[in-house]
Amino acid sequence: MAVYTHVSAEALATFLTGFDVGDLVSAKGIAEGVENSNYLVDTTSGRFILTLYEKRVRAEDLPFFMALLDHLAAKGLPVPPAIPDRSGRVIHEVDGRPACLIKFLPGVSLSQPTAVQAAAVGRALADLHLATRDFAPTRANSMGWTSWAPLFDACGHSLNQIAPGLYDDLGRVIDTVVGAWQPDAFDHCAIHADLFPDNVLMLGNDVTGLIDFYFACTDIRIYDLAVMHSAWAFDASGTTFLSDIGDAVMRGYGARFPLNDVETAAFPTLAAGACVRFALSRAWDWLNTPADALVTRKDPIAYVRRLKHYTPDLVRRVA
Repeated sequence: MAVYTHVSAEALATFLTGFDVGDLVSAKGIAEGVENSNYLVDTTSGRFILTLYEKRVRAEDLPFFMALLDHLAAKGLPVPPAIPDRSGRVIHEVDGRPACLIKFLPGVSLSQPTAVQAAAVGRALADLHLATRDFAPTRANSMGWTSWAPLFDACGHSLNQIAPGLYDDLGRVIDTVVGAWQPDAFDHCAIHADLFPDNVLMLGNDVTGLIDFYFACTDIRIYDLAVMHSAWAFDASGTTFLSDIGDAVMRGYGARFPLNDVETAAFPTLAAGACVRFALSRAWDWLNTPADALVTRKDPIAYVRRLKHYTPDLVRRVA
């Protein structure tokens, strides 16, 4: 979550008149994340999230995201569907941006989850995959493996402004991982594709919310688990592998949806691909985020360090 587009109280109050959600009491921009503009909105009848979709989220993809959330909510998963206005519409426009008013879910995101909590989220991810087996709509992964080399080229040698040697290290890993990628060898379904700890809400050891589905797509099911593993099983700097957390993620997922031998063998490559994807997108944002944006930039090097766990022989210059 972030704030790129600033919405006035007057504009927000006018927008809310189209919904049966009461009158505006307060609104606060949410700085965490890097993708969209988000506001925590309190009204006389409750609390909501207003999301304005910025350039990386295409308006034509929103029906897929909304349909997926509705499908998962109907299956009983803790996800935040969009609130329809009085005419039944869920996709709107605010300050020139596509926008949705989203159900608020209780809970907090954890910066240091325990093994028990990590296992619970692993089970929740498996439940999500089980629930999407009869979800018919599809969407290509906009940040999938075919996008990595073009994004790397777009960043170019400016990567070395972030860390000396980053261009060579990432180029070497991309060549190796893309060369080993075999998408047709694995089960595909609708995946979250961004299940970081800050995209999960918990109360104690219970998962109360899976949020921010704006990279959701149709892709390799176990790649989604690899994304989660790479996000949860390291300290914030990416330096230390937290084996108890990583094991708990795998154990929780496997309790609902066991991996077969082919998936187990390919998992390090899929996890390295997840690291490449986030190292590149973070690097692009690091180099291109507007100076006046209310947004927390994410460190791309934290994902290069993770690569040392999954591909120890390929990262040679970046510490």
